[in-house]
Order: sequence, then structure tokens, then C-alpha cells
Amino acid sequence: MAAHNELGKWGEDLAAAYLAKKGYEILERDWKSGHHDLDIIARDEDTLVIIEVKTRRNRLFGDPEEAIDYKKRMSLQSAINHYVKSHRTGRDIRFDIISIVGTIGSTPEIEHIKDVTLI
Repeated sequence: MAAHNELGKWGEDLAAAYLAKKGYEILERDWKSGHHDLDIIARDEDTLVIIEVKTRRNRLFGDPEEAIDYKKRMSLQSAINHYVKSHRTGRDIRFDIISIVGTIGSTPEIEHIKDVTLI
């Protein structure tokens, strides 16, 4: 596995563990819809939460969440719409970002940004 893929998987594993520790129920990981994907789908009490995880080794090129540009936001919106329609969920929906800075074997910085507007 390429180093950037390993870092991304490590970040998603950390994010899932972080959410579980906070009481979220992890429903799905790496859910795919065509060319679109959702990193983590979880339940926080009665709310369906879609979580995008961004992991970076450092902040030399900005904060991880800054990598979610317009094109990525449109892709996420499309995937979320497909997930909601295919699963016929009637729950409230929230979009969160988990930003992770660090490397495998280090103690990472984890920031959970709740209720982000996609558009």
C-alpha cells in the first residue's frame, strides 16, 4: 500500500475509534457510490452523521480540512444524497469533518468540526 494510502487508512481508523469513544455508533466505513465515497457514516443519538476524514503529516500546506474544495464538496453532496435515498433514512443529517495531523506511531492532533455546510 502506498504511504499516503496507509496514512489515510490510519487516520480513518483513528477517527472511527475517536467517534466510538465519544458514543457514536459507527454504521458504515468507506461507503461507495460509483466514483463517490463517504469515509464514515455514524449515528449520534437520533442524528445520522456523515464524516469526512482528512489526514496530513503536518500543516506545511495548510490544515487538512482545507483540502475539501468545491469539487470534493459536490462529490460528497452527491454521495450523501445517494446514501439517504438508498437507505430511506428519516433521521436528521449532519456533516462533520475530522482533521488529523500526525504520522503513524506519533500522538496525532485530532480536531472534530461539527455541522459543516457543504454548499
